[in-house]
Amino acid sequence: MDNPKPDKVAVIDEVRERLGDSNASVVAEYRGLTVAEMAALRKVLRAAGGDFKIFKNTLVRLAIAGTDHEALGELLVGPTGIAFIQGDVSAVAKALKDFAADNPALIVKGGVLDGTALDTSSLKALADLPSRDVLLARLAGLIASPMQTMAGLMKAVPQSFAYGLKALIESMPAAEAPAAEAPAAEVTEAQVDDAVVEAPAEDAAVEGDAAEVVASEASAEEPVADDAPADETPADETPADAEASTQES
Repeated sequence: MDNPKPDKVAVIDEVRERLGDSNASVVAEYRGLTVAEMAALRKVLRAAGGDFKIFKNTLVRLAIAGTDHEALGELLVGPTGIAFIQGDVSAVAKALKDFAADNPALIVKGGVLDGTALDTSSLKALADLPSRDVLLARLAGLIASPMQTMAGLMKAVPQSFAYGLKALIESMPAAEAPAAEAPAAEVTEAQVDDAVVEAPAEDAAVEGDAAEVVASEASAEEPVADDAPADETPADETPADAEASTQES
């Protein structure tokens, strides 16, 4: 087989690149569709996440040779196009199914998903699946449900503990009040008067004792006079006594 021309090589490279960037591809025969219907098909598939392109079957066979999309080769009969899917495969399969229902000239033949060949029944089953957004919403609900249950349990634990603690406290006997201390004896006015009266007497006794002590100390400190000379007359003798004494002598 002769080597393809440069323009054909570019087409082969483009097909390989598109298939490499896609997670799935679907082959459909468009015989009998008008240009307007082809434009409508491309618009619908583009909104669902697909891109419908038309290439020569011989060039597509060269592009898929030795790849995981080689199963598409047996579907490349007649005027066919390929829907390259990047995203939700079920959404594109549903778009093709709905468009074919309104436009019988479009015939969906089969495809490849992650290297696995898909026949028409498999594509129909994919088309009947919920969309990716719906599946994600359901998955989020399944994940959130146990988390909500766990949150409810975590909230109920402290509440139950508080109720149990309150019930335990209420069931305990009341603590006995401590015995009241005896009030201090009040001092009557009569006792105050007696204390006032007795205080001066005690003070006087103390003052008398202090005076005696001072007097005794003073007498002890006073010097004792030497023996008086013989010629001095005692102070307590009177002149008459002195004269009488002289006469007798």
